[in-house]
Amino acid sequence: MTEAVLRSLRSDCPIPPRLSPYADPVQEWLVDRLFQLGLPLDPAALDRLARAGFARYAGRLYADATEPDLRALAALFTWFFLVDDACDGPGRLTPPQIRALRDGALALLRAGPRVRHPGFSGPLRRLLVQAWREPRRRMPARWRLRFADAVGHHLDGVWREAVARAAGRAPAVDEYVELRRATSAAYVSYPLIEFATGRPLPDPVYHHPALRRIADLGNDLLSWFNDLASLERDRATAGGHNLVLAVAAERGVPVRTAVELVAERWRAAMGRFVALRAAVPSFGPALDEAVTAHLDGIADAVRGTVDWTLESPRYPVGEQGPLVDASAGAGAPS
Repeated sequence: MTEAVLRSLRSDCPIPPRLSPYADPVQEWLVDRLFQLGLPLDPAALDRLARAGFARYAGRLYADATEPDLRALAALFTWFFLVDDACDGPGRLTPPQIRALRDGALALLRAGPRVRHPGFSGPLRRLLVQAWREPRRRMPARWRLRFADAVGHHLDGVWREAVARAAGRAPAVDEYVELRRATSAAYVSYPLIEFATGRPLPDPVYHHPALRRIADLGNDLLSWFNDLASLERDRATAGGHNLVLAVAAERGVPVRTAVELVAERWRAAMGRFVALRAAVPSFGPALDEAVTAHLDGIADAVRGTVDWTLESPRYPVGEQGPLVDASAGAGAPS
């Protein structure tokens, strides 16, 4: 049933699909780079990681990026998925370990690779150092701080979810929606639009209420679609941290009914997303093209997540078949 709902939502999505012509070559590069990093993965796990297609995911969100830039973006995406797996799979990190990882990652992003933190080392740190090198070199300081703040917000959400799950406390719907906006990492993917396009926005424009409402809705759309795709796994492992499960518990309805309710919620949110995007005011001739590129990037994040979720074997609905390793964590970073 869930797979049919997901494909119906894709058919209803008015955002056209996009894919970088460099997606597959960058995917091959990424697999080689991950092998060189010495990640603690056996050959089967490394193969699953390769087949998940994180470069294709990045290529759907940043279809106009140059091939070198798409490499950096794909490496960043892979880092977030590896962190997701470490925090959400068997043998998952404890809340104090997640907090240490957050502190170490933020120290690196804010102060540079020479700064080290005892809770953040090894292949994960090396991957972030390499992926961050080009954005750090090229983007202005205010953008780097904005990106680091988004990473901190994301990892704070991961920590809060871990604390709630350890306590056996399932969230109510409103609480979950707010938390999911952090754990999804969509807010991390949005500044990367500016890196990919070479058009950084001034902070007052980036945080303008009209743009923030669209950013929130885009986050909800890709997060809720991911929740539908991850439902069966989340029923066993997520402790109620899934929108379908939260709706079922709060309304006292079967999960099957909650799936339909979430699908209708998604369609309504998509309608608001389209309307708000069409109503964005002008910011002047010097900024309007950059604002349009940013909003197009948020839309690409929604559609890219939809298409990648349905093609990647990371999820049971993937066209190439499910991954058998339960360590593949739920939740897309964008």
